Amino acid sequence: MKATRDFLLKLGLPGAEANHLPDSTKRFPDGAQYRVEIPSVEGPRALAAMLEEAERYHLTIHRVSQGSGVMLLTDEEIKEMAAMCEKAGLELSLFVGPRASWDIGGQVATSAGRGIAGKLRGTEQLVFAIEDARRACALGVRSLLVADEGLLWVLDEMKKGGELPGDLVLKVSVQMVAANPAALKVMERLGAGTYNIPTDLTLPQIASLRQGCDLPLDIYVEAPDDFGGFIRHYEIPELVRIAAPVYIKFGLRNAPNIYPSGSHLETTAIALTCERVRRAALGMRLLQSYYPQAITSKLRASGLAVPVVTS
Repeated sequence: MKATRDFLLKLGLPGAEANHLPDSTKRFPDGAQYRVEIPSVEGPRALAAMLEEAERYHLTIHRVSQGSGVMLLTDEEIKEMAAMCEKAGLELSLFVGPRASWDIGGQVATSAGRGIAGKLRGTEQLVFAIEDARRACALGVRSLLVADEGLLWVLDEMKKGGELPGDLVLKVSVQMVAANPAALKVMERLGAGTYNIPTDLTLPQIASLRQGCDLPLDIYVEAPDDFGGFIRHYEIPELVRIAAPVYIKFGLRNAPNIYPSGSHLETTAIALTCERVRRAALGMRLLQSYYPQAITSKLRASGLAVPVVTS
């Protein structure tokens, strides 16, 4: 296998699993090792509750993400969320467009076809997703969550061509499932700004991913049930040490899947968001206990896609 391992090294990829768990020397632009993300913040009321809970726990949240999509938020709701995040100095990431799991196709409902869930089917869905991106950016959003490789490439080309803001961060969904250093390198070349890695990778595998790319990694330390339901809070110190720069992401086990969300599920969405903040407070206590020297970002830090609200 030596020839194969040597060839991987020539490509700038690790030639073997990083079982020795080396320290990551890579950092966010401000020099920080980690930031905190709360996912599934499904609207203005849930966001307001999240901000209140974060203040109560004296917790710094750097990014909130939403999964139901731009298409299921009104302009007024997007503006309100953008204004709240701009005022607080944190990133707002909205999911883009339709997806196969909500479309009329049947493959996604099969046991072998679930991997297509976040993909865009055909040219029209691609067009719809791009329209979602244009609309969100026009309303001040500067971070979009994507789950399709083609869309990722197109949006990056639109950034380069001035069709979308140059400071737009393309956050890649866990549904893209790149699980090795070469696959992650491809995502980086396609324009990924941060990458949510699969939820079940071991520490050596994650350390290998870090060696293969410079992207910030988004890592669930508590995963929703439909992504495994893993609770890895005690691994947070090691994840920060070996995977920096990293977004520590707090999903929630034993919780209903509320996508697509809306006013009919608002009470549940708010309760789930508040519990995610509580889980984040528990996780950050462990990090401070076992790795107190870990460096985090301040709000409005360089590279943080805070919304740009215009009157």
